[in-house]
Amino acid sequence: MKKTLIDAFEHSVLTFPDNTFLLEKVGKEWIRSTYKEVQREVYRFGAGLQALGVRSGDNMALLSEGRNLWIISELAMFYAGAVNVPLSIKLEEAGDLLFRLDHSDARYIIVSGNQLRKVRGIIDRLPRVERVIVLDSQAEYGPKEIFVGEVLQQGDRFIEEKGLEQMLSVGRKLQNDTLATITYTSGTTADPKGVCLTHRNYTANVEQCLSRMPIDDTWRTLIILPLDHCFAHVCGFYCIMERGASCATVQVGRTPMETLKNIPVNIREIAPDFILSVPALAKSFKKNIETGIQKQGKLAVRLFEWGKSIRQSYFGESNLDGKGWRLALKPLVWLFDQILFNKVRAGFGGRMRFFVGGGALLDKDLQHFYIGIGLPMFQGYGLSEATPVISTNTADCYRFGSSGRLVSPIELRICDSDGKELPVGQMGEIVVKGENVMAGYWKNPEATADTVRDGWLYTGDLGYMSKEGLLYVKGRFKSLLISADGEKYSPEGIEESLVQHCEAIDQIMLYNNQSPITSALIVPAKDKLSRMGYDLSGEQGRRDALKEIDREIRQFLKGGVFAGQYPERWLPGTFAVLKEPFTEQNHMINSTMKLVRPKVEQIYKERLEYVYTSEGKKIDNPLNMEALG
Repeated sequence: MKKTLIDAFEHSVLTFPDNTFLLEKVGKEWIRSTYKEVQREVYRFGAGLQALGVRSGDNMALLSEGRNLWIISELAMFYAGAVNVPLSIKLEEAGDLLFRLDHSDARYIIVSGNQLRKVRGIIDRLPRVERVIVLDSQAEYGPKEIFVGEVLQQGDRFIEEKGLEQMLSVGRKLQNDTLATITYTSGTTADPKGVCLTHRNYTANVEQCLSRMPIDDTWRTLIILPLDHCFAHVCGFYCIMERGASCATVQVGRTPMETLKNIPVNIREIAPDFILSVPALAKSFKKNIETGIQKQGKLAVRLFEWGKSIRQSYFGESNLDGKGWRLALKPLVWLFDQILFNKVRAGFGGRMRFFVGGGALLDKDLQHFYIGIGLPMFQGYGLSEATPVISTNTADCYRFGSSGRLVSPIELRICDSDGKELPVGQMGEIVVKGENVMAGYWKNPEATADTVRDGWLYTGDLGYMSKEGLLYVKGRFKSLLISADGEKYSPEGIEESLVQHCEAIDQIMLYNNQSPITSALIVPAKDKLSRMGYDLSGEQGRRDALKEIDREIRQFLKGGVFAGQYPERWLPGTFAVLKEPFTEQNHMINSTMKLVRPKVEQIYKERLEYVYTSEGKKIDNPLNMEALG
C-alpha cells in the first residue's frame, strides 16, 4: 500500500483538523497552529517552491534551528517533489557544511537568519545552488537570496492562477520508494555519508515506533533535540503527527547558550507528556535538580535522598521482576510523591511520563536517579540507516542496561565477523531487516554494498539478545580493541565507567591494537585537580596529579573499590595525557557526542606509539608533564 509522508500528513489533517499540531513561542506567548492551519501554510510554501522552479527530484538543503518553519519547510519540499537535506546548525562553513552542500548536489538552500552568514561565506563555491530562501527578514539580500515571505506570496499567486489541484498533483505522484531525505551521518568511523531515506522508510518506522509507544491525540512533546537528528525527526514530530498529537519547539535565542537556557523554561510552560533526550542533556537536568535541592538545606537533601532510595528500591531495575517484599514500600512511595517528588516533577510541567534516551548509551546511575524521582528514562536504540528506531524500553517493559524490546515488525540477527548468525545470549554484530532500512548511501555504492546485503542492515554495533527478548547494545562492533592474543573487546562501557568514577579524568579513549597492554588517551579534569589541591603550575604538583590519575584508574584493579567490573587486561596499563579535549570543533567527537576513533587515532598516532616505549610507560614522562602545565 502506498503511504508517503504526504499521505500521512493529509490523513492526519483529515482526521484531526482542529487539533493543535505545532506550538511556537513568539515573544512571551505560545502560538498554537492546528493541523488545518499548518496544511494551509505548507500548501502556500509548496506552491511557492514550484513557482520558484523547484522540480521533482531536486535536492534542497535545510539549515535552521528547530521551529515551525523547519517542519513546514520539509513538508513543503515534498509537495514540490523535492528531497530534503537536513543540516546541523553546529556545522561551520569552512569544511563540513561546504562538503555536505556540495556532495548532496543541493540546488536550493532554506536557511534561518542566524545561520545565513555561514551560507554567505561559501555560496561562491556552490555553483549548483540556484536560490537561497531566508526564513527571517533581512535588511539586504544577496544575488541568489529571497525572503520566505515572498516565496509564500508567489505560492498564493500560483494557486490562484493554476489551481490547487495542479500544485497537489506533484506530491501525489510520490511513491513509497521516492527519496524523502539525505541525512548525513556524524562520521564516527569515516567521512560523513549521506543516508538516503525514502518516504516508506519514514512511514514504516513511525508505524514500528507506535507499536511500542502508546501515543494518542491528547499527548504533546517539546522537541529539544536538533530536528536534523533522525531520532527527533521520526519520534519528535512524525509519530506525533500520525496520532494527531502536538509538538512544540524550543524558543530560539539570540545565541546557542540563550537557546539552551530556554529549555527548562519551555518544558515548564509546555508540560510535555514525554521528551526525547540524550545523556548529556539528562545529566544537565539532573545537576539542576540536585543544585535546587541543595539550596534548600541539609534537611531537604536528606529527605530527597531518602525518598529517592525508597522509590529506587520499590521500582528496581525492571518491571519484569516480581516486587515481592518491595510491595510494602508502596505507601512510602505515595507519601514521598505527595510531599516532595510531585514538586520536583512540576519543574518538568507536571505531566511528564518518561524520557526516551537515544544517541549514546545511558549509564544505569542516570536511570536510577530518574526512576528515583518518578521520571523514568528509557534507553532506546537505533541509527540513521534504520530511520532510526530499532528497539526501546517502555513503561510496560523495561530493564536498565538494556535497549528494550524490538519495534514491530522488524527482523534482527546477531552475527559473528563472518556473518554467521549466533544463538541467543552470544555477542556479535547487530543486523536488522525491515521497511525502515535505508535505500543506501548517496553517491557511495561501495559503502552501500558493504552495509546493506540482501536487505539486511549491518549496523556495525555490538550486542546480544537476552532470553527475555531484550536487546543489549555494548558498543561498536567495528571499533573493537584487539589484544596481543587476538581477544576482542569493546571499549565504550569501560570508558564511561572510568569517566564516571575517576574525578581527575574528563575524557578518555582506550586503545589496543594487538598489544600486551591497553593504553589510554586522557583529557584531565584540570579544574577538579586544582580544587583537590594539586598545583599544576609546579613540577611536583603535576607529578602528584599524574599519580592521582593513576590511583583513580587503579580503583578498577584487584583490591580497588571497583575491582572485578572488567578484566584487568582491558584496563589501561599506560596512558598519555592530552592538552586539548575531544570536541566537535576539532572533529574528535561528533554531534551526538560519540568519539570519532579513527580521527583521534590519526591525530595522536605518535603519542599512541610513544606510550608503549619504556619512557612513555612512565606516568610522569615529559609529554604527560607538559600536557598538565
